[in-house]
Amino acid sequence: MFKPRIYSLLGFMLCIFTASCDTDNSTTLPVADGTATSVKAPAVDSASTLIDPQNWPKQPAVMLRDAEMENRISELMARMTLEEKVGQIMQADIGSVTPEQVREFNLGSILNGGSSAPDMNLRNTPQSWLTLADEFWEASTDTSDGGVGIPAIWGTDAMHGSSNIVGATLFPHNIGLGAANDPKLMYEIGRITALEIRATGFDWTFAPTVAVVRNDRWGRTYEGYSEDPRIVVAYAPSFVEGLQGKYGTDEFLDEDHTIATAKHFTGDGGTFNGKDQGDNRSTEAELRDIHAAGYPVAIAAGVQTVMASYNSFHGRKLHGMKSMLTDVLVDQMGFDGFVVGDWNGHGQVEGCSNESCATSFNAGLDMFMVPEDWEALYYNTLEQVRNGEITLERLDQAVARILRVKMRAGVLDASKPSARKHAGDWALLGAPEHRMIAREAVRKSLVLLKNENDILPLAGNSKVLVAGNGANDIGKQAGGWTLSWQGTGNSNEHFPNATSIFDGIRETVEAAGGQAFLSESGLWEEKPDVAIVVFGEDPYAEGLGDRANVDYAIDDGLELLSAFKQAGIPTVSVFISGRPLWVNPELNLSDAFVAAWLPGSEGGGIADVLFADAQGQPRYDFTGKLSYSWPATAVQVELNVGDDDYNPLFAYGYGLSYDDSVSVAALSEESGISGNRDDANGQFLVLGDPVGNWRINLRDDGGVTLISNVRGESVAGRLQIVPADHEIQEDTFIATWSGPASLVIEGEPADFQRQLGENQALELSYQVLQAESPSVTLTMGGGALELAEQFALKSGAGWQTALISISCFVDHGAQLDAVAEPLVITADGPLKLQFASARLVAGPGDAYCKL
Repeated sequence: MFKPRIYSLLGFMLCIFTASCDTDNSTTLPVADGTATSVKAPAVDSASTLIDPQNWPKQPAVMLRDAEMENRISELMARMTLEEKVGQIMQADIGSVTPEQVREFNLGSILNGGSSAPDMNLRNTPQSWLTLADEFWEASTDTSDGGVGIPAIWGTDAMHGSSNIVGATLFPHNIGLGAANDPKLMYEIGRITALEIRATGFDWTFAPTVAVVRNDRWGRTYEGYSEDPRIVVAYAPSFVEGLQGKYGTDEFLDEDHTIATAKHFTGDGGTFNGKDQGDNRSTEAELRDIHAAGYPVAIAAGVQTVMASYNSFHGRKLHGMKSMLTDVLVDQMGFDGFVVGDWNGHGQVEGCSNESCATSFNAGLDMFMVPEDWEALYYNTLEQVRNGEITLERLDQAVARILRVKMRAGVLDASKPSARKHAGDWALLGAPEHRMIAREAVRKSLVLLKNENDILPLAGNSKVLVAGNGANDIGKQAGGWTLSWQGTGNSNEHFPNATSIFDGIRETVEAAGGQAFLSESGLWEEKPDVAIVVFGEDPYAEGLGDRANVDYAIDDGLELLSAFKQAGIPTVSVFISGRPLWVNPELNLSDAFVAAWLPGSEGGGIADVLFADAQGQPRYDFTGKLSYSWPATAVQVELNVGDDDYNPLFAYGYGLSYDDSVSVAALSEESGISGNRDDANGQFLVLGDPVGNWRINLRDDGGVTLISNVRGESVAGRLQIVPADHEIQEDTFIATWSGPASLVIEGEPADFQRQLGENQALELSYQVLQAESPSVTLTMGGGALELAEQFALKSGAGWQTALISISCFVDHGAQLDAVAEPLVITADGPLKLQFASARLVAGPGDAYCKL
């Protein structure tokens, strides 16, 4: 395997940032309470055989300690009770904590998870966020009980702009920014994001992601800039300085900036089989030189927080590895902020739970991200300090680190959020100058893969048909982490300052005297000069985006392109995706093909590059280059530049411009996987969320409710579903029947006759929490099985895996040639079921017609 040696590059960059290349391994960093960074505590991992900290680059701490600040920290800590100190290391989700509880428990931080918002309304007004920020601030600073009143800081996932807020500027996701290869642009994006964050009263963003993605099956591929650590090394400091300001200047963490986070430390982009939160099995050198490459430079740029990663390294969870969180990150890399956990990441450490994990804290985690179980964790941690499982020295160290970051950011001296500079300045959200930068980012991110016969740039005065379900869908072009965690449930009305791809094309064409019309289905009355087909992946985030391969698999774009080809209409494909995908059939039918990634709110940036000016010259050229290698087959999931067996369709760094005359020959349409593209239809639920074209609706006698974010209620209120945690964040949902209702998975009709011939089975992963309903039916394709008694027998028995032969449904009248509802559960209630997954699998010998 290719092992890029960037150790010397890191050293060179660090010398520039720090003006020092100290190799003395004896340096220690004092903290306010007088202890050293390496505090003696119970052993927390046995990773010494895996990690030797001396193999990692050594740099002194770039942050210079201020004596006055250190004295102030000491004075505050001397006044704090043990309970107040434990409160500081807790971060709770706003959906599971009230301002009154923040006051009572002196919590150090709050966050809004992807499914949390004021009044649980993910599309609430910007003012509602600012009002809630005031409420939490006022609660945390209340000293009427005699406490110190340390302000809680609010952390948010501003993944591509302040992406939780209606009206904010949405930049391309990181995969597109990597193709732009422009560190100066990254600085501007960070600077703008900080301003828009400030408008709603947030203090802190969990960005940038500095993962180096080595397996494109990973559902977070689009969060990484590149498969090449060199791009990450160039981008990390630029983005950090954009968010926080440049360290050593007056702008650092001033009122125009916000606290940044380098995440996820480390190895998240290199897990086995690309599994989210999985196991990284790299060598230590690969972990250092590839996956951790962005951290030393981010630290040298002054990043104030680092988020621990969910993944493990050779079976040991990073949240519990002292050798990484303390010995490498702090002692070797010189990190002088605080380490925050990921969403219940501590609970995955061996011997831990969400409610108790001294191991993680002793390893070097300074703040628990414990969204729901914070109160139990608070009390357990308090007891662990009292009984010595956690030393007081280690607690003081963590609290001092948190206070130091709050002081550097001016939080302790700031007024309430609504009284701060930029607060409530809604003109900042989607400001024209911000959108201009975002539109520039879109232009620079686009990669031209094919341009046969120089069909591009198109004449502006053409008659243009724009087709495909991505043409006029801002939510789709924005992707995951947009208003909601998964980026689902959005409509164009939720993006008041945005432009869809179609609207950008129409504006450009009409200004040039041409015509542009939208027909998502591809139907037309008057033959167009050209058809632009906009298609690709629907939004997803984290593990719900994990894939078995990199086949696009859905034929929506292919069918449109084929119809236009038969009609003799030239075609331009605009492909929306969060990773490179195998689309050879679509490439063959396209005259031009543009990888647009996930462009965000400024769809007009695509038209800027597709169309010529009045003189027939490009208005803007294509400059984007692949920062991820493009697969030649659907099984090339680990395809990275420099690999011994490197054989991509389009190599890393590929990207045509208008000066290139390159013809792409007819491509093989053998995907390299068995079966066919319809196989994807056999997955209905993955990690508690519908996948592909499938969706959930709830039906009762009041009507039908289409569900987004796996949260909702039937019209008459007889069936409710909410997301729930099992192994990871919101990887299941709980459905509760209080009366007659049906939970339905539905979508475009799929043919399951082949699966029937192969004796496949429906596999359900579920548990029964309550089963008192006299009737419960499970239906596929119109064939229903009565399972009430069987559900009752499983009640309270924990997680179950059922294998039900699909022939059972046929025996009860199912028709499998066009199944639009592959899974329907109907009950009278009361019934409470929790679901993780539902899919068709090869039928083992023990598949039955019962649970």
